[in-house]
Amino acid sequence: IIFGNLIGQRIGEMDGMLYVDFIMPGLVMMSIITNSYTNVVSSFYGAKYSRHIEEMQIAPVPDIVILLGFMTGGVVRGISVGIAVTLVSLLFTEFSVHNPLIVLLVALLTSCLFALAGLINAIFANSFDDITIIPTFVLTPLTYLGGIFYSIKLLPEFWQQVSLGNPILYMVNSFRYGFRGTSDIDLLTAIIVILVFIALLFSVSLTLLARGTGIRQ
Repeated sequence: IIFGNLIGQRIGEMDGMLYVDFIMPGLVMMSIITNSYTNVVSSFYGAKYSRHIEEMQIAPVPDIVILLGFMTGGVVRGISVGIAVTLVSLLFTEFSVHNPLIVLLVALLTSCLFALAGLINAIFANSFDDITIIPTFVLTPLTYLGGIFYSIKLLPEFWQQVSLGNPILYMVNSFRYGFRGTSDIDLLTAIIVILVFIALLFSVSLTLLARGTGIRQ
């Protein structure tokens, strides 16, 4: 209501579309990112705090199965909330999907990535305060600077280049392309960047679980 209607009426159009239509994919993506992350970081740290995770590791369950289980939980919650936010957005914007396969692919990949990021945060967390530091001081600023509310084409050249270092920019723009057919980033480049981060975080997560980092110490 605030960004789409009140502010949007004064901004007018962005990238040739109504402002509310421009920000809708970004708001959906923000909900996917936040919920995928918080689901895993809270559930894994809760299991670690209650020492339930130790029972999992003692049992004849491969670390990759534990990893995939927590990741799947994050993906399911992220996608579920994303769908709910999309349905609510229908009250304020016209629903149109340029490429449904891209929408689904980017949503799944992004939720996987941040589920893994949440797992790594939970592994290193030593208190409940530790699981809020990254979302508050890292994730939230990167999200708001990830092109949700503006096109980076509006920025000076220097800041456009700086923005390219924000991985969330690639997720938001590829997701927006799926809905609206417009993006500040090349679609293939965006998907490759997301896949690289997933591979990196998956490897790190699996290694940390295998070593028992933050669990057996």
